Amino acid sequence: MNDKEEIRTALETARTIAIVGCSPNPERPSNAIGRYLMEHGYQIVPVNPGHASILGETCYRSLLEIPPEVRVDIVDVFRRSDQVAPVADQAIARGVGFFFMQQGVVDPGSARRLEEAGIPVAMDRCILVEHANRGIPRRNFEARRER
Repeated sequence: MNDKEEIRTALETARTIAIVGCSPNPERPSNAIGRYLMEHGYQIVPVNPGHASILGETCYRSLLEIPPEVRVDIVDVFRRSDQVAPVADQAIARGVGFFFMQQGVVDPGSARRLEEAGIPVAMDRCILVEHANRGIPRRNFEARRER
């Protein structure tokens, strides 16, 4: 957990990031981070049961409702710590590549289950800070749209 090289590798190789708890409110951190990730060439998939679209992207009620042909490389969770477990279970069921719990989100039990399923975890870490601190170059927009 919180392995610097695993975080770097995930951010360098990811194309698609599901943002669980993404808000349509531009003043909320989840929205700002979604915009940042898009500006840096990632495809984002908002997950929020209360909305059909956020940041111009189709929004899904859960990770399991994202079409199976959409590979989810990273899940970034903006939920309270006590709400992480079901999201972790869905991430395991989908076989995602990496699981981020945003700063302030801590669930050691879910982290353990994810890692036992072979999914690396960053807990209590901000994906924007991790990306910016590593100097990862902007992804090519056209390349991310090709699938």
